[in-house]
Amino acid sequence: MASKSLKLCRALCNNTQHGRNIFLALSASRASQRIQRRLFSNDPQPDLVDPPSTSPSEKPQSHDTRRNEGGAGRRPFSSSLNDVELAKFSAIAETWWDPVGPFKPLHAMNPTRVSFIRSALCRHFRKDPSSAKPFEGLRIVDVGCGGGILSEPLARMGATVVGIDAVEKNTKIARLHAELDPVTSSIEYCCTTAEKLVEEQRKFDAVIALEVIEHVADPAEFCKSLAALTDTNGATVISTINRSMRSYATAIVAAEYLLHWLPRGTHQWSSFLTPEELVLILQRASISVQEIAGFVYNPLTGRWALSDDLSVNFIAFGTKNMNSQ
Repeated sequence: MASKSLKLCRALCNNTQHGRNIFLALSASRASQRIQRRLFSNDPQPDLVDPPSTSPSEKPQSHDTRRNEGGAGRRPFSSSLNDVELAKFSAIAETWWDPVGPFKPLHAMNPTRVSFIRSALCRHFRKDPSSAKPFEGLRIVDVGCGGGILSEPLARMGATVVGIDAVEKNTKIARLHAELDPVTSSIEYCCTTAEKLVEEQRKFDAVIALEVIEHVADPAEFCKSLAALTDTNGATVISTINRSMRSYATAIVAAEYLLHWLPRGTHQWSSFLTPEELVLILQRASISVQEIAGFVYNPLTGRWALSDDLSVNFIAFGTKNMNSQ
């Protein structure tokens, strides 16, 4: 299933000069459109415009570039934070553990996300997936952890977990909830960024960022930071939403405006990445994608399942190249 999807992505974005030229051309034209353009959730009656007609507008504020002062020779990492997105999630931080609140879709999808991660990491690190704690001995960082709905299952599976988020309210909520269970109380929650952890020279066996990359100001720089946090031969897992007409119809029009599963303005279609774009961005960051799968929702059962369908939600598992620093 996932291998078929990955073969398709690799075929479309093979390491040929032609493919690279297409990607660079797309990056140059779309970077300003996809990353700069933002619709604000508190705008009165936001219009549902046709996705392909998006055009560049005022660039949202982002945090100042942070230089690596910890020694010469290490490349500085610029911040990928987006202040508009941070404010948006800060406003609903208290609802992270409300199963019928704004994060209801993530709660519903979480078992399927965890299932993919468990399978991929056990296979890569040669762990027993049937074990009660298959991640024992692994150091995992949950980037953009929010209220901790992924960090907690990872800790219960035996991992040493660090959860980071740029919104302080999120880490406070996550810490309070984790302390309710002795097993999850060991999670280290920090209000920080991936770039700052890179400056601190932190390394992890697995770096996970789920439903985060579509909210950052610079996806390429963000992926470079994730790669820098990943230990040699370590694993990186990213999930996001495809920039397709179907995702516009379902993840934005239906989920935000018709079904009201999410607050209006949660997602910007122009900020989504296609699977091919994500694979190429990760390749440039020395992460080789090994497996990719889609998520599909069954409205009759209310459950999510893994699929070859990458047209809306998808997840990618990659490994850091052995010869990368």
